[in-house]
Amino acid sequence: MNSGVDLPPHRFAGLVAPAVERTFVAGMLAGRDGGGAELSQRYGGPTATGFLVEFRTRLAAPGGVVDGAGFAAVTRHRDPATCQRVLDKHVAHGTITRRPDGGFAATERGTDFLTEMYQVHGEVTEELWAGHDARVLRLVEAFGRLLAYALLLAEEPDAEPGPAFAAMAPPYEPDGAPPGVLLLNRLGTLRYRRADAHAAAWTAAGHTATSVTELPEGPERRAIDLETDRRAAGPYAVLSAEERLAVLADLAALPG
Repeated sequence: MNSGVDLPPHRFAGLVAPAVERTFVAGMLAGRDGGGAELSQRYGGPTATGFLVEFRTRLAAPGGVVDGAGFAAVTRHRDPATCQRVLDKHVAHGTITRRPDGGFAATERGTDFLTEMYQVHGEVTEELWAGHDARVLRLVEAFGRLLAYALLLAEEPDAEPGPAFAAMAPPYEPDGAPPGVLLLNRLGTLRYRRADAHAAAWTAAGHTATSVTELPEGPERRAIDLETDRRAAGPYAVLSAEERLAVLADLAALPG
């Protein structure tokens, strides 16, 4: 690999985001089609399990709680009243319990669902990425380092608020979790750091969560995307330029 490659963190942030998204979505869709939908129905369907799946990296952990600010940040592009009604349905199904401070946690029933969901994800990612064991392990290691560094950056005194990332990180990784599950959840968790960076970028440009989604292609959207890349770049400094290229190559080679 060319040791003189020029791939600074801010450029890498823009290149890796769609690759992460593609790989993560492929894993989640495989989970849905490979037993996740049937599992969800056994527990009451999407109105009983949807937010359990979305917030699984926090809610599956013993004592895991999502606070109100984190929930609002993760769902910032959705109607708040609708989200609260969906949470109410989860409570009615007995999969989630609300807390007095506005947060929520999984019930015993919800935790049972998440335990089974992790098993489904282990099975489907093993099948989806069969024959790519070494590649998956390299990516697990790389994204583990990226998440660890992102968490360190979040603790710095001048760190920008990152409420969505804080709601999801670090991802819960039970003993014995297979590499496919580790990769899926590490990819998914790091996406929220970019989501926070994007929110900071469009807020600085005078937009809201609604107006930025309606922004047409053009110089203003491009400027927000570039600012998002700049704000999201921090963790990628932990990788060398060669390692960044290797991550892109490995993500591109994974099926899905």
